[in-house]
Formats: sequence, C-alpha cells, structure tokens
Amino acid sequence: MATFKYIAVNKNQESINGTLEASDKSAVMASLLKQGLRPISITETKSSGKSGFLNLNFKGRVKSEDIVMLTRQLSAMISAGVPILRSLNSLAAHAESKPLKEILENVSKDIEGGMSLADALEQHPTVFNNVYVNMVRAGEAAGILDDILKRLALQQEKASSIKKKIKSSMTYPMVLIFITIAAFFGLMIFVIPTIGKTIKDLGGEDAKLPALTEFMLGLSSFILNWWYIIIPGIIGVVFLTIKYIKTDKGRRQFHKLLLKIPAIRGIVQKIAVARFARTFSALMGAGVAVLESLSVTARAIGNTVYEEALMNAAQEVTNGKQLSKVIEEYEDLFPAITAQMLSVGEETGQTDKVLVRVAEFYEEEVDAAIGSISSIIEPVMIVIMGGMVGLIAASVMGPIAGMANNIKG
Repeated sequence: MATFKYIAVNKNQESINGTLEASDKSAVMASLLKQGLRPISITETKSSGKSGFLNLNFKGRVKSEDIVMLTRQLSAMISAGVPILRSLNSLAAHAESKPLKEILENVSKDIEGGMSLADALEQHPTVFNNVYVNMVRAGEAAGILDDILKRLALQQEKASSIKKKIKSSMTYPMVLIFITIAAFFGLMIFVIPTIGKTIKDLGGEDAKLPALTEFMLGLSSFILNWWYIIIPGIIGVVFLTIKYIKTDKGRRQFHKLLLKIPAIRGIVQKIAVARFARTFSALMGAGVAVLESLSVTARAIGNTVYEEALMNAAQEVTNGKQLSKVIEEYEDLFPAITAQMLSVGEETGQTDKVLVRVAEFYEEEVDAAIGSISSIIEPVMIVIMGGMVGLIAASVMGPIAGMANNIKG
C-alpha cells in the first residue's frame, strides 16, 4: 500500500484535493471514478513501508483503541447535534495520536470537497476496514449515523478484546517454547561436549558407550560442526514459510490446516463463528442488504475457508435459498446452533438481535477455550524440557555406571 495525492474535479466542475491509500495509481483512479470524480493529477507521496512481507514502518500505525474511542466520541457529538465536519475537526485538534490526527484532517478535507463520510473513510483502508465503511454508509443513508457508530464501537471493542485475550494467553506458552529451543541448543553446544570429553577421559578413546550416549554425542557434534548452516537454515525456513503463508495460496492452505488440527480446530471455529455473528448482525442491524452484508462479513472473518463458504452462501441466497438452510449445509464450519438461531431470526425478523446472542455465546467459548489450551501448553513444555534433561542424564549415567561396574570387577 502507498499514499497518493490527487487533484480531481467533481460534477460541479469544482477542484478537489485529497489523499488516498491504494496499491497503485490505477486503484486510485478506479476509486475516484467510483465516487463520481474526474482525476486530474495523481502522485505518490509516501510508501506505507512494506518491505517484502515485513512492515517496518510504525509511524502511520493507528491503534484499535484509538479507533474505538474516536467512534464513541463521534457518535456522542453527532447525537448532540454537532455537524460532522465540526465534530471531525474538533476530534483532530484533540487527538493524541499523530497518525490519527493526520487521517482525521484528510477526512475533513475530503468531506469539505463534497465526499460523504463513508467515502472519505474509504480512502484509508488500513485504518477503516470494509465493515466500518459499509456500516457508516448505511447509517448515512438511513439517517441513523449516531446509532450505527455506537454499534461499531461495541463491535470493535469486542473484536479488540478477543485479540488481546489471544495474545496474552499465547505469550507465556511462546516464551516457554523459546526457552525450550534455547535450552536444547545450549545443552547440545555447551553441556554435552564437556560431558562427552569427561567420559572419554575416564574410559579412554576405545571405551564402548551406550547407544543413547553415542546418539547424544553425535547430535551435539553435528550441531557444533554445522551450526553455520543449521541456524541460517532454520531462520530461512521460518522466513519462507511466513512469506508463503502471506500469499493467497499459502494462506488458504494454512487456514485449511488449522481446521484439521484437533487442538486448534475448536478455537479457530469459535473465533470465526463469533466474528461472523457479530459482524453480520451489526451490518443487518444497520440496514445493509443481506447479500452485501454476507460479502463484507466474509472478508472480515479473516479465514479464507469461511470466506469461500460465505461467498458461496451469498450465491445460494441470490438463487432464492434461505441463509439458515445454506449455513446448515456447512456443518463442518458452523455448529448447528448457528443455523438454528439464524432460522429463528429469519422467522421473527430479528436476525441482528438473535445473532448478537450467538456472538456473545461464542466469545465466551473462545475465552474458555484459549484459557484451557494455554493451561495445557505449559505442562507440556515443562515435560519436554524435563525430557531433554532426562535424556542427557541417562546418556551420562549409563557410561558412568558401566565404568563403575568395570572397576568393581
């Protein structure tokens, strides 16, 4: 993604200046034409800082907490009757985050140039995603922007809460995994060679050692002799794997793999269902059409398997099939309760309210599942570390015990 400056002319032949984040100039041109603007000049101002697959530029990053606060404040100001432009200018003036301040100033300029709030927010896709923009657009069309912003703030708080819980729950296990790997290489590089030298000094070069001791000494020797290939090789494999996962094909295969691993499948499924229910209910409650809601929700879930399923569901709905019946067919992705609650919502005309209950239920399930897997990982890592120490102890005690028996004999 890069930032482009543009000069365009609207239907009234008025000149409009603004900025837009996009992949290239053609994407900027397509976006401007979609808004009814005729591009005059498009120039790239700055790159978003992506190098390869690593984003090394943190200057333009806006925290999710800042967006939640912005949404709540904007909702309160609009509810109080403050015009949108004045609200945005006030929020920009008091914004603590410099990147957010710049974005709000750009949004204000775009609105002054004749854009709607949704179109102005759409110029910053890295900060305001499809769900955000579509809900704002629906709120503007229905004249209930303040209510829509309250829904958005709640939805974002829930999404941010789940992300934080996942990160905090996985931090300790990841630290344990790192310590385990570091301990393994430390033992292989520093401890085993010293122990091996001591054993050979005591028993002699021709001493017959147990198979386990020979294996550990051989492994240690291999790591010591080829460390300059092994370590870069491991780093290279990790680098290429992450890069491949970021491609469309790699991401699809990775998501399919996650849904096949027994311990992880349940958590991935619950997170996806919670996101589907929360996002779809918010869009439906905002008055967005079912097909558009499905399309936006599919991209917002963050899992290509679910995205493909929902896009197929949208096609089925276009052909006249009920959404609950379509979802029921994807029993490996959506638990039975999802289709049942959708059916109730369709019958009562309260799909958004019913799905909120589903979202709340699965968000609680996610909390419980993350807590349980985190508590399992800890003892597993301790057992692995204990096993490594035990192997080393066994490889040392075996020859020492043999030499003791020889001395007695």
